[in-house]
Amino acid sequence: MKNNEVQPHLLFHKYEHKSEPVASKKVFLKRLYFNSLLAGTILLICLLMGVVGYKLGGPMSWIDALHNASMILSGMGPVAEIKTVGGKLFSSFYALFSGVAFITNIGLLIAPLAHRFFHILHAE
Repeated sequence: MKNNEVQPHLLFHKYEHKSEPVASKKVFLKRLYFNSLLAGTILLICLLMGVVGYKLGGPMSWIDALHNASMILSGMGPVAEIKTVGGKLFSSFYALFSGVAFITNIGLLIAPLAHRFFHILHAE
């Protein structure tokens, strides 16, 4: 592998095996920071997709599109009435997509905590 190529195992933190000692506090906090940054980036991309979709498909003002996308992404539900067929189709798919994105983000945020907890339980 060339020096300028990104190695896949460096993109995500490798967690220690149960036979290895529990990671230091510094490594654990680094994992929390990385996963929080990744989850925030995913959330921002999903929100931008929703805003643009509601702006074009709604059609809505930018602030209404942001408000509606935020409410759908957080699981609260839509706040603005959509009258176009394209907007309703987008809204349906975005709602389903948002549920998956929400679960993914929760998994990313919990992963370091769950791993450390279970690793400590199995540590000898």
